[in-house]
Parts: sequence; C-alpha cells; structure tokens
Amino acid sequence: MYDYLVVGTGLSGAVVGRYLAEQKNAKVLMYEKRGHIAGNIYDYYDKNGIMVQKYGPHIFHTSIKRVEEYVKRWCPWNSFYLECSVYMNGKYTPSPFNFSTIDTFFSAKKAEMIKKHIALEYGSLDKATIVQMLNSTDAVVKEYAKFLYDNDYRLYTAKQWGISPDEIDISVLQRVPVLFSYKTGYFDDSFQAMPEGGFTKFVQKILKHPNITIKCGINAAEKLYIDKGKVYTEGHEAIPVVYTGPLDELFGYKYGKLPYRSLRFEWKTLGIDSYQKTPVVAYPQEPGYTRITEYKKLPPQQKKDKTTIALEYPLPVNDSEELEPYYPVPTDENKTQYLKYRRITDSLDNFYICGRLAEYKYYNMDQAIDRAFEVCDMLENKKKLC
Repeated sequence: MYDYLVVGTGLSGAVVGRYLAEQKNAKVLMYEKRGHIAGNIYDYYDKNGIMVQKYGPHIFHTSIKRVEEYVKRWCPWNSFYLECSVYMNGKYTPSPFNFSTIDTFFSAKKAEMIKKHIALEYGSLDKATIVQMLNSTDAVVKEYAKFLYDNDYRLYTAKQWGISPDEIDISVLQRVPVLFSYKTGYFDDSFQAMPEGGFTKFVQKILKHPNITIKCGINAAEKLYIDKGKVYTEGHEAIPVVYTGPLDELFGYKYGKLPYRSLRFEWKTLGIDSYQKTPVVAYPQEPGYTRITEYKKLPPQQKKDKTTIALEYPLPVNDSEELEPYYPVPTDENKTQYLKYRRITDSLDNFYICGRLAEYKYYNMDQAIDRAFEVCDMLENKKKLC
C-alpha cells in the first residue's frame, strides 16, 4: 500500500514526508509515537486562550536562505526578535551578556577598565565564546570571563546536563557568546520570526497531502523488525524507512541506553498582566529549575488580565520515569556508545536516519530542516546518510 515509511512527524519527518509525497509522487505512511503531530514544536491554546508550547520555547531563526524560502512557502511569518535575560546575584542582565552586564555588576571605574581590555584583546570583533575568554592571556578579560563562568555558565550547564561542565562537549559552552557592545537580542540570524497561527498549524500544512497517511500513537520500535540487512514493516514489506526517533530503543538497547536529558514543566496561570520583562529568563543559581518562559510574550498576545508561565526542570531519562528524550548528552563516551548503534543502521539497505534523536546530535530548527533536505537528496540518489 505504501512506498515509504517515515517515523516521526516533527520537523525532520514532516519535511522528508512531504518531499516524498510531492516530488516523488510516493504513498507515504507516517508513524507518530505521540498523540499529536509536530514533535517538540507542538503548540496549542491553553484554557486562558494563551498559545503555549508544550515542550518548551521555540523561536524560528535562520540565515540559511533555502530554509527561509521553504518555511515561507507554507504560511505567513511575523518578525519576532527574542529578548532573554539572566537572573544572577540578585540582578537581571541581558542574555547573551553584553556591556550592560559589565555596568550592572561592577563599579563604573572597573567596568570601563574591563571594556578597554576587551577592546585591546579582541579589536573589531563583536563577540567571543566564554571558552575563548577563559583562555585569554589578558588577566582582566580572564577575570571577567571567570566571573560569568562561575555565576552562570558553569551552574546552568551542570543543571541542564546533570554532569560537570568539564565532561560536556565544548560546543555546548560555545552556543551562547559574550557580546562586546550594548546590543541586545538572543539571535543574530537574518530571518527571525514566528509562524502565523503557531507551529502546529505550520506542520499541518506541510503534511497536508493526499499521498500522506499519518497514524498517531504508534511506537515504531514495536512494528519494525530486521532480517538479512533490511528493515521490514509489520506488513512484511521492505520499503525504505526514514527514522527520526532514538536508535537505542529501536534496537532493543543492545548496547545499553543512550543518555538523554528531559524536562519537567511546572505550569502556572497568574492573574497579572506581566510576570517578567523578557519572554525567557534563565536562573542559573536557583535550585532545580533552569529558566522560566512567559508564553504570552512568545510572541506577544493580547491577553490583559492573565499570563501563563512555565518553569523548566531538567531531568535524566531513566527507567522509572516516563519522560520524553529531549537532548542527547554530548560527551565522548556517549558518542562512542551511539556509534555502535549507528554501525547497525549503516548496514541496512533500506534504512535512513534523520534528526536530533536519530543522529544523537543537537539541531536548531533551521538545521533540522536543512539536514532533512540532505536526506531527501540521499533518498533521491539512493545513497546512505554520511
């Protein structure tokens, strides 16, 4: 009945599924483990009429032209430039940290000295990673970097990932730079926007095609089996399979469970107009939770008398709790374990992997779409994922 099976209806699966249905005129069956489409960007209106994102805040941003053109095909987008804050040592400061951070935490004389040393060290550069600053040969720059690291980066990273920052892949610490100006704004991509009507409707439009059949509440790990170098469906068909879920579950945890981090959300409805100045505020020094999102501001919504907030508590995915795997934990040991599963997939003729969970790699939304394009090319040319 079907030409392809795509497992997962998040961004990666949706892009691949639409390509197969539209460009190859193929009959596509899509399995979705959850009871809804759109993966972690699923959003909905809560009982107060405020649009919230069930799995944490997502803001679309990209400088990849082909990705921008692709998303604009499906719906109108409204420009949205995210402002974030950090609450530490009893004060709020912009995130990423900028010159306002220096002014907030140091005397006027010390602040000017730090800025001068930054200018001498980095010249015309407008930003640097905390890792670069910690390795600076300038004592003043290094001292300032140590202040930021000890009061934010180290604490936040330890809470978010559940391990020492020394064990985590250095790319994690490089994701949020330190700005050498008074510029604000969390991202600097050329296109920053939110889809009109929300992310769920955006994905619905991608998946709306007569060649696509979606079945929710289906765990693909219980429906697929391997025999003689191929993956077979429950109907004993060896059609090409594009898989976006965790590999360890699919292969029965043959090499042990891959570590993932999950999130628990504590939702609160407050009878006030505004809870915090920016939509997202990080709390590196608070016990338990890492950040608070005020969804009425993400994007701005016309609701005067109430607001909805969510506190995020990072947790490990383990046997005793039914938690969604959100983030692969990027350590050398975990990558080695993942590669054992990856070698199985490489040996299967009709099996393709795509996305954050399947590739055990962190992707922003635009990166997930761009990677899905690459998988579409591989399907077109019948090549395996590299």
